[in-house]
Amino acid sequence: MQAILALADGRVFKGRSFGATGEISGEVVFNTSMTGYQEILTDPSYCGEIVTMTYPLIGNTGINPEDVESHRPFLSGFIVKEACVTPSNWRSEMSLDAYLKENNIIGIQGIDTRALVRHIRDKGAQTGVLSTADLDPESLVEKARQAPSIVGRDLVQEVTCEKPYKWEEGVWELGFGYKKADSKIKYKVIAYDFGIKRNILRNLVDHGCDVTVVPATTPATEVLAMQPDGVFLSNGPGDPEPITYAQDNIRQLLGKVPLFGICLGHQLLSIALGGKTYKLKFGHRGGNQPVRRGDGHIVEITSQNHGFAVDSESVKGLAEIGHINLNDFTVEGICHKELPAFSVQYHPEASPGPHDARYLFTRFTDMMDQFKKKA
Repeated sequence: MQAILALADGRVFKGRSFGATGEISGEVVFNTSMTGYQEILTDPSYCGEIVTMTYPLIGNTGINPEDVESHRPFLSGFIVKEACVTPSNWRSEMSLDAYLKENNIIGIQGIDTRALVRHIRDKGAQTGVLSTADLDPESLVEKARQAPSIVGRDLVQEVTCEKPYKWEEGVWELGFGYKKADSKIKYKVIAYDFGIKRNILRNLVDHGCDVTVVPATTPATEVLAMQPDGVFLSNGPGDPEPITYAQDNIRQLLGKVPLFGICLGHQLLSIALGGKTYKLKFGHRGGNQPVRRGDGHIVEITSQNHGFAVDSESVKGLAEIGHINLNDFTVEGICHKELPAFSVQYHPEASPGPHDARYLFTRFTDMMDQFKKKA
């Protein structure tokens, strides 16, 4: 079946449909990872986006029930050069095509993804429409122009949990699967769900944390009433500016409990401290972003997925910039100068990797230990 991708600036790409059929709109972005497409599909941070994979062969290892970051895919659509129809992997239980059909995600293949990615890099990420129903290019371009922008929208409400829940699963181990929490639990952590990835929760459990996940709108007073040793601010989709309820809660938590934020949580912490954010031209999405730690010579290769960044000038005097992206020198991490609060823009928990920054979870537990001693 034919499928068409139309961008708001008038560029049109014709290809073949796979996955579900129908029509959707979203911000068209690209991810440079060669592996981990299943984690990308199920990362809630992609809510509202049509994701293009730059690696040409996607679906080779099929789909399994373990390599997921949430209970379902949240992205709007999926774009690949070629979707494998005969996956081969000892853990595979279904094809990519069947998985997208099962979850009502529209896909398109057979287009020149190199040309699309270059266009996005030159013109910037923009709204697009992916359709198997309407095959009129002019009609689809007009629909893309009329579709809502990702800027200014609160997408967190579409991905956060409805009620608090406990998380007890640790990291995956070959031959054993996901480990259960053991008797070494030492810290009580409340995790705000702005679109949280499961591997973050697994790493917290693996570092001795008793984890309770709460909805994004949970008041700070309720969180403090649970008497946590620390509060985690999760990743999530879209623009951090309209998430004012989270910013207000973070302000109330500052200084009262240690805070650790990742991705959207990093941006929300920065805004709560008085900083500002801005939209990147085409964002950082992939598993190979180089980040310099501090002013030294330590460089981490990181996994990233964000379209907004913290303005470095806006946080000067409020926090120390602890990490810098070596591709474009954007802010990748901050640390409050006096209060127990820090955050990073990238994903130290990344699955399948890289794992260069897993030390940040230990940094969080060390911070909780120090805060306990001062209390």
